Amino acid sequence: MAANIQAESKFVSAVMYVHNDAAYIDSFLEMITKILRERFTKYELIFVNDASTDDSIAAIHDFFEEHHMDSQMVSIVQMSHYQGQETAMNAGRDIAIGDFVYEFDDMFIDYDPELIFEVYQETAAGNDVVSAGCSNATSFSSRLFYSLYNRTNHGNGSINTETFRILSRRAINRIKTIGQYIPYRKAVYMNCGLNTQSLHYVSDRAAERKKALADRHERHMLAMDSLIYFTNIMEKLSMYLSGLFGLIAVAVGADILYETVSGAHTVEGWRSTMGFLAVGFVGVFVLQTIILRYLSVLINLSYRRQRYLIAGVEKITPRKQ
Repeated sequence: MAANIQAESKFVSAVMYVHNDAAYIDSFLEMITKILRERFTKYELIFVNDASTDDSIAAIHDFFEEHHMDSQMVSIVQMSHYQGQETAMNAGRDIAIGDFVYEFDDMFIDYDPELIFEVYQETAAGNDVVSAGCSNATSFSSRLFYSLYNRTNHGNGSINTETFRILSRRAINRIKTIGQYIPYRKAVYMNCGLNTQSLHYVSDRAAERKKALADRHERHMLAMDSLIYFTNIMEKLSMYLSGLFGLIAVAVGADILYETVSGAHTVEGWRSTMGFLAVGFVGVFVLQTIILRYLSVLINLSYRRQRYLIAGVEKITPRKQ
């Protein structure tokens, strides 16, 4: 343990998502084990292998074969097939036993390792969910998504890019009462009703971070799903379109009245056709708004089911030297 560092007595779990991350595993494990060993007396490491096709798991085994470290438990959760980051991390979080749980969505390091302990320190200020995110590696599409989400989400919490986060046991228990299946973790965490905090860092490897995470294709579908799960953007869009066609219907009606009073003549049937279409579209979008509202209720009910499949959990016991 480094000199003059008082280790925390709280038990912490670190859950790491693994999907073809062999290139980053050694450096990440060197960093995370050093921080946890110096800062905490008790900790566990949980790797969630989401159907990696490279040497990621072999690299994890090799690391712990070569390093002897006390006060640790190491588990590898093997997902039965590729299920995506959100689902896989739900599985890892659910088996974590720590008083506080770290979630690392990737193993790319572009931040000061001390930031890991800084997010923990924020929990002492009464925060149950604390995240750390890169402020200069967010793509335009991600910024657009966060802007739309934060303007239309049902709760009070806003979200942004996150590299890792820490959750208190109270926060974990709270979100489990919301629903067993968490379709978008950070959205649920930030709207769980507990105190949250976000820390930001500037990366000097922003381009590398974007490239390293470029193959996580499920993020695009997750963005669309999240807008449907957690926001009313579709309902608002439908309402705005209803209002637009309503204004068109009023304008056409006023024009028809003007033609009748003034005796002006235009192409026969044009106004009546336009009036009919405008009124028809108003009805369609009003009906669509109602349907979307009912669908949102059904979605809220349906995501309470558990939706991940685990093939097994492997325990790694480092050999004593």
